[in-house]
Amino acid sequence: MRNVLISLALVGVAASAQAKELMANDRYMCDWGAGTAARAQELKLSGVSLYAARQKIQATRFSKGWMRMMALGITEQTYDSPSRFKPAAVRQSFYEECVRYKLAHR
Repeated sequence: MRNVLISLALVGVAASAQAKELMANDRYMCDWGAGTAARAQELKLSGVSLYAARQKIQATRFSKGWMRMMALGITEQTYDSPSRFKPAAVRQSFYEECVRYKLAHR
């Protein structure tokens, strides 16, 4: 049990160290995308249709031009997934995978 806790602590430290290596723009994009995925999962689990979720995105004002299409894509993928994970778990997973992707493509 103690080894598991130590391993989890090391993973957390490694993840935060990786996030610090990213540029601020990349961290922002990963965080924003993770929040979008979590919101889409929340809507999906509450029974909101994909059509209604897409309408909510279309009605939203975004601060950057790329955000609307990205939000629609993330929402579409979230609804296509059979996952029933909690939104917080989806957020964490999305963020970690995004950071891993950004670091691999540097």
